[in-house]
Amino acid sequence: MKINRIKDKLCGFVALFLLLLAGSCTQESPVTTPFPEPVEPPGETVLAKGADVSWVTKMEKEGYKFYNSLQQETELFSLLKNETGVNAIRLRVWVNPEEGWNNIDDVMVKARRAHKMGLRLMIDFHFSDTWADPGSQVTPAAWAAYDMTQLKAAVATHVTDMLTRLKNDNIEPEWVQIGNETRNGMLYPLGHIDNDSNFAELVNSGYHAVKELFPDCLVVVHLDSGQRADLYSRMFNYLKTHNAQYDVIGMSLYPEAENWQTLLSECIGNIESVIDTYNKPVMICEVGMSYDQAAACKELVRMLLDYGETNEKMLGLFYWEPQAPPGYNNGYNKGCFVNGTPTEALDPFME
Repeated sequence: MKINRIKDKLCGFVALFLLLLAGSCTQESPVTTPFPEPVEPPGETVLAKGADVSWVTKMEKEGYKFYNSLQQETELFSLLKNETGVNAIRLRVWVNPEEGWNNIDDVMVKARRAHKMGLRLMIDFHFSDTWADPGSQVTPAAWAAYDMTQLKAAVATHVTDMLTRLKNDNIEPEWVQIGNETRNGMLYPLGHIDNDSNFAELVNSGYHAVKELFPDCLVVVHLDSGQRADLYSRMFNYLKTHNAQYDVIGMSLYPEAENWQTLLSECIGNIESVIDTYNKPVMICEVGMSYDQAAACKELVRMLLDYGETNEKMLGLFYWEPQAPPGYNNGYNKGCFVNGTPTEALDPFME
């Protein structure tokens, strides 16, 4: 088995070397590796072994480069697929970001690159002009004065605009998130869960817009802190009460070196609980650990994937911004690249 893996890896290196010899720069891939013809993504029954790489175009503009195990400069999507086993990409969408990153045009650049590599796709709508997370669910400036009727229409239109662009390029997302880490709702103040059925209605607006264009796409409602069962029972009981429509429960998990085993155990317990209670599959939409804890992170990733192999309703996981160098974007340290090269954290994706 070990000899076969070594042979496979050597074959991969040879193929990658030949691609590099033939490479040329393109507008969408400012590094080196050329794109092959589009490849059919793996089937839906295959565990998602994904990466959210939404920073990549910004990083490339800033001059960051990525390197394979031979220290050859390599386009990121090719590197992730061929050397770390990534089979899916997650991309966040912002409505009208100040600098343009993560707007629909920027997302399309990255989505085309993923599609040409035969990678599956998750689209993550934040419904904000900037980060949406438990501490910030700011309504886009252009929508700030909207009432609920207008806000639901804006959600549907924004989803339709993004997905129509994908459809026009024959790119079909496998999953779409309606909101990001929405433990208390989104599009505050109207979309807060304290405001009766508002959040559920917004989720339904997004859900119907997705299904109109991609009936088979799975719609995800995503919360943070996958280890906290209380957050999930509160939110998904709320959504059930208000007849919200969605297909998948999404979770984030960001443990530290000293507590990863405890948080993993609690997260798996929570996964089993929500599957039993709501009869929905689960996706780990974001996971990460400090770059200098690569060995522990490798075990975390392996154990999540091993669990997924035993439970068909565990759909997979996405490592959040693995390519981010230590300290990127004012101090983010939970990527898993050092000096532009992957650490061992994602090795289980290849096993």
